[in-house]
Amino acid sequence: MTSNRDAVLAAAQRTLNVDPGASVADIAQAAGVSRATVHRHFESREALLVELGTRSLDQWEQRMDAGDLEAVAASGDAARIRALLEALVRGYVEDADTYGFALTDHVILANADLVARTERLADRETGLFVAAQAAGVLSPALPGRWFGHAVYGLLVAGREAVRLGDVAPREAADLVLTTLFSGITAPSSTAPSSTAPSSTAPGAPA
Repeated sequence: MTSNRDAVLAAAQRTLNVDPGASVADIAQAAGVSRATVHRHFESREALLVELGTRSLDQWEQRMDAGDLEAVAASGDAARIRALLEALVRGYVEDADTYGFALTDHVILANADLVARTERLADRETGLFVAAQAAGVLSPALPGRWFGHAVYGLLVAGREAVRLGDVAPREAADLVLTTLFSGITAPSSTAPSSTAPSSTAPGAPA
């Protein structure tokens, strides 16, 4: 039987994903309980958000543990590394549907304990990205830590695209993976030049 606390957390997830600015009253109404009941379990809206942020980090950690991340990274096996990256990203897209608001909520992003734990988990994940670079799965030309930021940005983009109806939910994971592994340029395109564009006006002599 679902407890009031679990009902409040589930309602908060649903409500905040639709309206990140939802109040305690909004969450209580969605849970079918009073504001007093919400405050009996969480002393403030911030405490409720921190609990949800903790759960989102728990899920991130569980996915890395389930994939035996460190062992796969240490193997140096390109096929295993790519397979794990794909599995993780697909899982992250799924989690973004549940905890999407946590990706950008300022209370969660400013909480010192959550920030510290996020850094530790990001360090673990970066180990896999670095191993992927060494195995030829990801480009060695970029900083290893950059890939985590790129995935984060793609998760936010994917979630927004689904919310706005620009892509179907079932397409999100494939789009994120394609963008991560192949980018958005045509295969024949080259990397951007580091040379500043010419200021010569069109038609003017060189």
